[in-house]
Amino acid sequence: MPAAKLHAKLAVVVLIFVIGVSGGSPALAVRPDERLSDPALEARARNLSQELRCLVCQNQSIDDSDADLARDLRLVLRERLQAGDDDRAALAYIAARYGDYVLLSPPIKASTLILWTGPGVILLLGFGGIIWVRRRRPVTALPPLSAAEQARIKSLTAADQGPQ
Repeated sequence: MPAAKLHAKLAVVVLIFVIGVSGGSPALAVRPDERLSDPALEARARNLSQELRCLVCQNQSIDDSDADLARDLRLVLRERLQAGDDDRAALAYIAARYGDYVLLSPPIKASTLILWTGPGVILLLGFGGIIWVRRRRPVTALPPLSAAEQARIKSLTAADQGPQ
């Protein structure tokens, strides 16, 4: 079997495995005993739990996480919604206890301003540095080839071309 066909089949097998593994865990994260009987309230809870970060996992929402802390946060969120809190109040309740880090999209305020502006500032500084270095570097013209160098190039290219 040619190597190209073997690589193609291996790539397909790996792709199927990765898709299968990555799609399975979020479906199992919210357990049946956590679900609310009111479908509208459950939909709100699911939407809000996608906005909250699992503090155990790396940048995963509590809706997608099967960690025990994520389960506890989902239960607290559902309790707040059942108590009559609106979406903003429920998120504020959890953020007050765990800090803005628990929000996947933290609010823009003085303490988080560097998080929001930092990447853009670093990118602008990088582009500015590249432009500064390129403008500062003097452009020097190469000296023309001597007669001996030109003759050497002609002999090398003639030897490469061979008889025609």
